[in-house]
Amino acid sequence: MNVQVQCQYHPNAHLIEDHRAGDLVCPECGLVVGDRLVDVGTEWRSFSNEKSGGNDPSRVGAPENPLLGGSDLSTSIAVGFGSSDGDQTLANAQRKNMNNTDRQMSQAMSVIREMSERIHLARSIQDMAAKIFKDVLDSKALKGKNNEAQAAACLYIACRKEGVPRTFKEICAVSRVSKKEIGRCFKLIVKSLETNLEQITSADFMSRFCGNLGLPHDIQSAATRIAKKAVELDLVAGRSPISIAAAAIYMASNASAQANRKSAKEIGEIAGAAEVTVKQTYKLLFPRARDLFPADFNFKVPIELLPSS
Repeated sequence: MNVQVQCQYHPNAHLIEDHRAGDLVCPECGLVVGDRLVDVGTEWRSFSNEKSGGNDPSRVGAPENPLLGGSDLSTSIAVGFGSSDGDQTLANAQRKNMNNTDRQMSQAMSVIREMSERIHLARSIQDMAAKIFKDVLDSKALKGKNNEAQAAACLYIACRKEGVPRTFKEICAVSRVSKKEIGRCFKLIVKSLETNLEQITSADFMSRFCGNLGLPHDIQSAATRIAKKAVELDLVAGRSPISIAAAAIYMASNASAQANRKSAKEIGEIAGAAEVTVKQTYKLLFPRARDLFPADFNFKVPIELLPSS
């Protein structure tokens, strides 16, 4: 039984395994010495439903997820397009057998992923939001609160921690819960986890708002300076950074070329602020406009001809 396989013409040659063909080949002369070897490499066969494409290189499910308690040995039953009633029944049965914590965690991760994809957030932000949700779940501080509201609040916090803050209105727009409910969960999470968040400033939103409005860098730079100076001069006490940013953009754009001028309504729609709020904040800036603009700003409209509201 202990027979050594070797090339009859080159007995001392080190044979090469051809895993694709399942052969043992002599490197000296190319002779196939043995065939039908067992391929011990990774089997990238797909067992997905043919209607869904059938081209995913999956073997035994997703990698371990440390956020789920039973992720070490459990198998997840995914139900996709064209699945049969039996597949759906199996998936429902699996969800029933999951413990309550894992069920909540799984649902939250799905909600976070869906919301993140709709506003194009990076995977790192999704992962951080899921980790925050897990900490909240373990603390039991928000027991009984709406699961989706908690997930939305965790995503809002993750955005702020990663330095790419989103407004409550933006998060609310991609969720199925109210802004008030998300805000309430946000306050409870910050309190229960004792999370330290950097103070939001108008500059955090300026690049995104100006980019969405199609405004050039010089207007963005001027608006950033206007907003910062307005805060330093205490002209906008009690106003939110979003309102200040919107008003500063309104002022800078109206002092520039005709093609770059934007109405308070256009800016408000991008910033998530009401038109009247943008104009009211702008009125606070207008009397000190000369002190707010950068010294090198290229005025196309003189300050005295800017709209008063």
